[in-house]
Amino acid sequence: MKIFSPAKINLFLHITGKRPDGYHDLVTLMCCIGLYDTVALEIGAPKTVISCSDPTVPQDQTNLAFRAAGCFYDYLSRHLEKRYDHVEIHIDKCIPVSAGLGGGSSNAAAVLLGLNQYYGHPFTQAELQDMGQSIGADVPFFIFGHPAIASGIGERLEPYSGLQSYHILLVHPGLEVSTAAVYNNLDLGLTNCKKKLKQVLLKKQAFNACDHLCNDLETVTVKKYPEIALIKENLMHLGASGALMSGSGPAVFGLFSDAIQARNACEALAQHQHWRLFLTNIIFDADYRIRVT
Repeated sequence: MKIFSPAKINLFLHITGKRPDGYHDLVTLMCCIGLYDTVALEIGAPKTVISCSDPTVPQDQTNLAFRAAGCFYDYLSRHLEKRYDHVEIHIDKCIPVSAGLGGGSSNAAAVLLGLNQYYGHPFTQAELQDMGQSIGADVPFFIFGHPAIASGIGERLEPYSGLQSYHILLVHPGLEVSTAAVYNNLDLGLTNCKKKLKQVLLKKQAFNACDHLCNDLETVTVKKYPEIALIKENLMHLGASGALMSGSGPAVFGLFSDAIQARNACEALAQHQHWRLFLTNIIFDADYRIRVT
């Protein structure tokens, strides 16, 4: 079984406060994009193991995909009294690691969805999202699969229909950023997205790249990695309708209305040898997002 596991971008990300448990409450508009890892599952293995084409990815019990398999089988044995199986997981990694693109959470969701299909869909989407929440805050979104406004720590999802199709040029500067470190260094007094996003959050206005792109975490990450600001400037100079860092970074995306302009921008930025470039698009349909062969 092979499952295509997509990346995501945050079209806006507003941090609303810090919770007593240390997590942050937020409001964010997320969508999947056409950049995929491939997750291969071999079910019925002697024990659950995980491997990855990228040696920097944990290949032990700390990997979210490994945890997802254990969580699924635990639910299966407790709720449906089925025997506890094992699975070999291999991830062919194309999504940059620690880049703000949700690759690890997407891999975990792919494991849950793949195993659920293999066993004849014993769990509903809502039940899979509950499992996912125990693994990571973004996992429920990847199970949901459609553009959505997420709130709480990311687990409360509302479908969002005000998003148009954009051509995306994604730029990764070759850095890895610790999400935990970014949140730990966030000054809530410097967050500024709330006013800008009021109409979108009230659903009175469709998303507009010129007006609504905003990420409260940029103030932290750009301070440490000024190259992010340079990438944004380059994308805007090359005709993007808007450019933003995704999640905690350092990946930056530019939104283009015209495919040729996006391709020309990609060719222009190829001179930066340490930048990884991806031409892609927004994925609206969950059935397209994941395929099993």
